Amino acid sequence: MTNSALRTPYSAMLSVIIPNWNGARFLPTCLDALARQTYTSLEVIVVDNASHDGSPALIREQYPDVKLVELPENKGFTGACNAGIEAAQGEFVALLNNDTEVDTGWAAAVVDAFQRHPEIGIVASKMLLFDQRDHIHTAGDYFTTDGRAGNRGVWQQDVGQFDREEYVFSACGGSSAYRRAMLDQIGLLDDDFFFSLEDMDLAWRAQLTGWRCLYTPRAVVYHHLSATGGGVTASYYDGRNLIFVLVKNLPAALWRKHGWSILRAQARLAWEALRAWRGAAARARLRGMLAGLLGLPRMWRKRRVVQAIRTVAADEIERRLSAPGVQ
Repeated sequence: MTNSALRTPYSAMLSVIIPNWNGARFLPTCLDALARQTYTSLEVIVVDNASHDGSPALIREQYPDVKLVELPENKGFTGACNAGIEAAQGEFVALLNNDTEVDTGWAAAVVDAFQRHPEIGIVASKMLLFDQRDHIHTAGDYFTTDGRAGNRGVWQQDVGQFDREEYVFSACGGSSAYRRAMLDQIGLLDDDFFFSLEDMDLAWRAQLTGWRCLYTPRAVVYHHLSATGGGVTASYYDGRNLIFVLVKNLPAALWRKHGWSILRAQARLAWEALRAWRGAAARARLRGMLAGLLGLPRMWRKRRVVQAIRTVAADEIERRLSAPGVQ
């Protein structure tokens, strides 16, 4: 069944939250695609992070049906998304980057997946490159036993290798969808992350409490890579937040079993950044890793809360992780 042919009788509302910071040039493509959805029980919310490019005026004037939440300052991806979730009315909540264009059947595919699988709290879409629509950005995200996060199929040509619906560890935050009941149980995005790997942190909490993440290839999204973020900023937060994820979420039994390989992987990342010291992104990665170490006491306090609500055995979590060699 193709995306355009997919129909679901399910009438539950899907709230789509679009965090925005100076993304006026992308918003029309994103919002017009949502207006063309075959699934019409939608609530579209744009949360603006104090943009200065006229984004709020554009929405008020050209998209009066879109709910606009204006923040007084830039609260990052996590702050904007959390503000949108709190304002949302839907049984399901999707986060969508402002530099995306969804296929007309995307919302129907997301809701259909939730309807068919009561065990899932997260739905991952097939994200393709906006300008190379036969190439993959991610087909769901993975996490390895040596402590690395990544996108399945990244940069690969899409020749049907990810056309099967299957469990994955996480959904990329640029097109992730969540069951409201799960968020009520495990909480929202962690504002300490601000940007990057906040989706993986949330997925860890979901996995630890028994929820699953389902990748569905019928939910197709086209994405401009690093259009409104990336470079030095991404390198800093990638370096810092991966340490945060590991300290908060990895069960003690997995630290005992895989701790040395995790530390070696972190050492390799630091060494690679040192070798590329002349590059601004490499220096930002090292600053981020240092900030991650300095933030250990705060993450350790959060770890106690996360591990206290864990209901899934460590060996089962390990089975959901990928091998170290996955790229």
